[in-house]
Amino acid sequence: MNEDRVAGTVRNLGGKAQEGFGRVAGDAKTQAEGVVNQAVGAAQDLYGQAKDSAADAAQSVKKTALDAEDYVRQFIEKRPYTTALAALALGWAIAQLQRRD
Repeated sequence: MNEDRVAGTVRNLGGKAQEGFGRVAGDAKTQAEGVVNQAVGAAQDLYGQAKDSAADAAQSVKKTALDAEDYVRQFIEKRPYTTALAALALGWAIAQLQRRD
C-alpha cells in the first residue's frame, strides 16, 4: 500500500465526516465540500491502486526475465556442445539469408 492510497482513504473518510456534519448542521456548502472530498479521495486511492498494480507487474516481468536468464545460463553450462552447434547453425542460417539479398 503506497502513500496515495493512504492519503486517498483518509481524505475520503474526512469527506464523509464533513458531509455528515454539513447534513446535521444544515450547511449545504459543507455537505457539498464533503462530497467533493470523498470523490477526490476515492480518485486518489484508485490512482494509488493503479501504481501498486504497475509496480507489481514490473516486478513480475523482472522476475520472469531473471528466471529466463538463469535457465539459459544453466542450459549453456550443461550442454556446451549443443549450444555451440546451435550457434553455428544459427550463424549459417543468417549468412544464407544475407546471401540471398
